[in-house]
Amino acid sequence: MTRRTWCAAGAIFAAMLGAFLYLALPASSIADGQPMLLANDPAPLVAETAKGEHSFSIEVADNDNERAAGLMFREKMSDDHGMLFVFDRTQPVGFWMKNTPMALDLVFIGQDGTVKAVRCGEPFSEALIAPADPVRFVLELKAGMAEKAGIKDGDVLRHPVISAASSGN
Repeated sequence: MTRRTWCAAGAIFAAMLGAFLYLALPASSIADGQPMLLANDPAPLVAETAKGEHSFSIEVADNDNERAAGLMFREKMSDDHGMLFVFDRTQPVGFWMKNTPMALDLVFIGQDGTVKAVRCGEPFSEALIAPADPVRFVLELKAGMAEKAGIKDGDVLRHPVISAASSGN
């Protein structure tokens, strides 16, 4: 399968999975229009960049309902905060911004913590946001924070959840 075919197949799969999860969520998660608020993880996520290290407090979305709801309906978030989406395996992923009033940076991360792509998400857009390669994690930050922290392709992000995936746990 060519890279282009793989990307197209992955994008279609991600869109179908997103639509399924959106429709399968309990009514209280989406239908009431309230943001999902997860507990802050006790460990910071640290980005190692050419500008130095930058720490973020994060919420960890590691199940289907949490990943599907994400930052929907969230109207504000501090600059040093984000949400880390954790998938069970490295796979093609795609996100959209429907029901998300904040502009976001989406940082797509490989199993070893290496940044594979950084993309921008426009509020309320249904356009698919996806990297060219499969990933294991996605970090959503307030728009402009990836650039401010210096996060670029090839940089490394550290967090215990990422370390556990890297070691095969």
